Amino acid sequence: MIITQTVEFVKTELAGAESGHDWWHIYRVWQLSKHIAAKEEVDLLVVELSALLHDIADAKFHGGDETVGPAKARNFLESIQAPEHVTSHVVEIIENISFKGGHQTGKFYSIELGVVQDADRLDALGAIGIARTFNYGGFKNRAIYDPAIAPDLHMTKEQYKHSTAPTINHFYEKLLLLKDRMNTATGRKLAEERHLFMEQFLERFYKEWEGIS
Repeated sequence: MIITQTVEFVKTELAGAESGHDWWHIYRVWQLSKHIAAKEEVDLLVVELSALLHDIADAKFHGGDETVGPAKARNFLESIQAPEHVTSHVVEIIENISFKGGHQTGKFYSIELGVVQDADRLDALGAIGIARTFNYGGFKNRAIYDPAIAPDLHMTKEQYKHSTAPTINHFYEKLLLLKDRMNTATGRKLAEERHLFMEQFLERFYKEWEGIS
């Protein structure tokens, strides 16, 4: 019942969202989380609720405010009378799940966070990751690629948050770094496959950019 209520809440809240961060992103992360969790000893309710609520109010769509999502998730879970230990755990996961740039390290970790974080990162890789990256770049009216603007691998958290660099740069500043930041064996295996696909895409992209292929 609690999962069904949460699914309906998320679908309603994210109606009309940017398509890289909409219900279908949540759906994929939810499914991936269950797949990864099957190989781990976890509280599955915490995993599912965290996957469903992890992007209920992504900071990048709320002026960079990282408190909106956790607060909205807590308010919802309290409204359906979820157990407090579950609510608190889910909120901590939401507060610590995101890749924020600037070489940040989280203040909290649990295997449930590791599972959902892997699932969220996997959705930023592979064919889906490529599609989401260019969709968001278009949403922000960013250039696809500019050879004169090199990727910056040493940005602070604030610089990363406010970057307007071309979309291709995002592959180097985030996406290609995720493979080595997975938490679980299942996540690492899936990330290897998706990472390789992105490398192949980039190789072809540069050839086509120069009219070679």
